[in-house]
Amino acid sequence: MTHIHALAGVELLAGSSAFAALIWWIVPAAGLFGAIGYVVWVSKYKSKFESETSRSVNQFQRFQDSFREAPPTLPQEDLDSSK
Repeated sequence: MTHIHALAGVELLAGSSAFAALIWWIVPAAGLFGAIGYVVWVSKYKSKFESETSRSVNQFQRFQDSFREAPPTLPQEDLDSSK
């Protein structure tokens, strides 16, 4: 009976080491594909998104400025009468 438990432990270790080996291949591969995808995105598509973003930011700033009032200016005749 002890041999069965020992064999079960060995099979469990073999399964987990195979899984660990698989992880050691999957994680770097995913990182590599992610890095390649990022480089492609930066080189080809970032300028398009950047120009749209800055355009959107400028439109939002104009929208905010439309709600701001100009500081009140005193009419010229009020300045003369206060002297």
